[in-house]
Amino acid sequence: MDPIETQLSKKSNLELAPERALRAGRLESGRKPGFVQRAVESRLERIQFGRLTLVDGDRERHFGPGGSNEPHARVEVRDPSFYPQVALRGSVGSGEAYADGAWDSEDLTAVVRLFCRNRQALDGLEGGLAWLARPLFKAWAWTRSNHRAGARRNIAAHYDLGNRFFELMLDQTLMYSSGIYASPSTSLYEASLAKLDRVAKKLGLCERDHLLEIGSGWGGLAIHMATHYGCRVTTTTISKEQHSLALERVRAAGLSERVTVLLQDFRDLTGRYDKLVSIEMVEAIGWRQYPAYFRALSRLLRPEGLALIQAITIQDQHYDQARKSIDFIQRHIFPGSTIPSVTALCQAMARHSDLRLAQLEDLTPHYARTLRDWRENVARHQGQIARMGYDERFLRAWNFYLCYCEGGFEERVIHDVQLLFAKPGDRSAPLLPAL
Repeated sequence: MDPIETQLSKKSNLELAPERALRAGRLESGRKPGFVQRAVESRLERIQFGRLTLVDGDRERHFGPGGSNEPHARVEVRDPSFYPQVALRGSVGSGEAYADGAWDSEDLTAVVRLFCRNRQALDGLEGGLAWLARPLFKAWAWTRSNHRAGARRNIAAHYDLGNRFFELMLDQTLMYSSGIYASPSTSLYEASLAKLDRVAKKLGLCERDHLLEIGSGWGGLAIHMATHYGCRVTTTTISKEQHSLALERVRAAGLSERVTVLLQDFRDLTGRYDKLVSIEMVEAIGWRQYPAYFRALSRLLRPEGLALIQAITIQDQHYDQARKSIDFIQRHIFPGSTIPSVTALCQAMARHSDLRLAQLEDLTPHYARTLRDWRENVARHQGQIARMGYDERFLRAWNFYLCYCEGGFEERVIHDVQLLFAKPGDRSAPLLPAL
């Protein structure tokens, strides 16, 4: 099975069983046809903020009071499978139904924002009939554990989709993480450079430093830091595709003597480094690996070292629920992943390392803008991407993923933060002022 098929796999027979039962009317005796649709619409009637217009053939229903400053969204149902998908499989089913063309919207991000704004309605859809499929999702999640072999497989499912695809979506730095935008006219490329420079300044990078990067991406950070700050860089990834291209880019930049690119799990790294950076990598390892992650950071840093971690996070109040559930992103985009909370990371730091938190900075609005730029790049190159073998289902699923994340950042349901950690011996200069 190729990476694309793995990435957006069809539902298994086990996952389909509850849905088939519902359709056949065997789930609850006495239920009239259309009960699932009515159950979904009943939940939507609880929308308190904004307005949702649901169009199904010549039938149009409106949910929510509206309001000029609230999200307004329109959903067009194109296939009746939309209702059992949403009822039984929550965000997973919604995303799969969208990928299959069972529903559409002219503004998918607005749909996500509406449901984020009305969290109770969304949680209800996730928790109503979806209990029927929940054990199957948990069983599937167990197969995606982040032991060493599992971590390599999980990373390959996303990052080995093909370097050319990501080159078309990202800017020339190939940074697959939030940029920092100085103004509305700032380009994606400029925002990526601004983020890299802010990381370097927080770490106080200089030519004397040996920087360790956990999560190479395609080598953009390593190349930038070695070129502009003169430091040595050792960077590691467990994606074969990323490793190959990062090596190629390092050689092309004439930095082979200054930048070392490893294909190695963070748990197996050795040596001592002055500074450490890990950009939006900790989400991929899963919550069970937080102790090993922070033990590694502490072990690999010199006594006066600094570590900067950029992470997508969720509110502390929703972390336990997120840790136990499987959403569309975990099922199809980043298998094995967990979005941490700041508290979860700091507790793991306190229990399993000698690090202290020196600074926290919120980049959330910048990530929503970054996602819009990525989405526009994909749309602009859609024809070229299709000719590379990525079919319509993949493109629709990928659009759902980007809009799903963009809406989450817009509504502050998820966040993007930079956490600067310091070893006990750190006595570095004052930190940068906030953005």
